[in-house]
This record gives sequence, C-alpha cells and structure tokens, in this order.
Amino acid sequence: MGILDSIVEWVATQIMNLLDMITGSVLGALGCDMSTFLRYFPAAETLYEVFVAIAVGFILLNLVWQLFKNFGAGIGLSAEDPAKLLLRSILFIFLALFADEIMALVLDIVGTPYSWIVDTSLPPIEFASFGSVLTVIVGCLASGSVSLIVIILVIIVAWNYLKLLFEAAERYIMVGVLIFTAPVAFATGASESTSNIFNSWCRMLGGQLFLLIMNAWCLRLFVSMVGTFLANPLSV
Repeated sequence: MGILDSIVEWVATQIMNLLDMITGSVLGALGCDMSTFLRYFPAAETLYEVFVAIAVGFILLNLVWQLFKNFGAGIGLSAEDPAKLLLRSILFIFLALFADEIMALVLDIVGTPYSWIVDTSLPPIEFASFGSVLTVIVGCLASGSVSLIVIILVIIVAWNYLKLLFEAAERYIMVGVLIFTAPVAFATGASESTSNIFNSWCRMLGGQLFLLIMNAWCLRLFVSMVGTFLANPLSV
C-alpha cells in the first residue's frame, strides 16, 4: 500500500496545485473589464460597428413603417403617435450610437463593488496544503491507509470549485455578449411594439451583472473557508 499511497498523494497534490494556478489567473481576469473578453474574442470589437449600423437601420425602418401605418389608421390599423414615435426614435438612435460609452459607464459603476469584493484582503492560502491537512485529519479518524479517502475528498472539493469557476467564466462571457450587442437592444426600445424586448434585455443585463458580482463573492467565500480550514484544521 506504500506505493499506492505515494501515487494517490501525488495526484491529490497535483490537483490542488492546479487549483492554485487557476485561482490566481481567473479571479484577476474575470470582472467588469472587457479587456479579457476582447483578448479572446477580438472579432467582437470589429463587428460592433455592424451592430450599430443594424440598430440605426432598424430604428429608421421602424419609424417609416409606423408612420406609414398612420395613413391606415382610418381602416383599423393601430399606429403610434407620430410625435412620440419621432422623439423615441431620435433618443434611441442617440443611445445606439453611443452604446459603447453608456456600457462603459455601466461597467464602471458595477465594477466598483466587484473590485471591493475581489480586492478585499484575505489570508493567503495554498490549495496544495489542503491534501496534506486532510491526510492528517482523516488519519486521526480512520485506521489503515487513508490516501484513497483523502483523494476522494480532494476531488470532490476541486470539482465543485472548478464548477464555480466555470460558472463565473460563463457569466463573464454572457455579459460580454450583452455589452457588444447593446446597440441592437437599444434599437428595440424605439417603438412601443418592441419596447418589451428592450425591457427584457435591461433585466437580463442587470441580472447577469448582479450574478457576476455574486460569483466573485462565492469564490472569495470559498477561498476564505479554505484558508480558515488550513489554519486550524483540527478545530472542526
């Protein structure tokens, strides 16, 4: 069992070393700054102007269509008030043209609490120490070889932590998609008939930004828990 114990201990150590590496890279990269998103998806910035053109074209086309429907109001076609429609169209053309600056302002506001969470000073930890600490604890509670028990516990902890990191990465990508397609979303607010799409987009963006902050909070909670556990492993 000595060789098996050594192999299992080495595997557990490598798993926790991998978590050390991922933690250092992910927490700093994911946030309310789209620089990481653009580094991996550079086409998003190039195609942004295409979405701006689509948004302006959609607003103008919708304006012409709604004004045309006013001529058919006498035969039962429902149409929006021309004055309100024109004002809304001008407003949302402005929003579509300056969507990048508006989104940068939103990200700057949301990035403030995100930075507070990520930059909060916590005791430094090394996940690589987690396996050895578990070995000591399990050795106190179980007789015989404990390495298999330890690696099972390590894999469970590592897998759930990786799932949390993947969820944070997925949330970050989703926010990036919403940010770089914002002009088209603004275009849907120019008419009452499509304003519900714009309202849904606003709720989705707000929800994704909130969940991005919550993901960072959960990651920091997990890190602090591991740090406390490594500092006083027998206190449990």
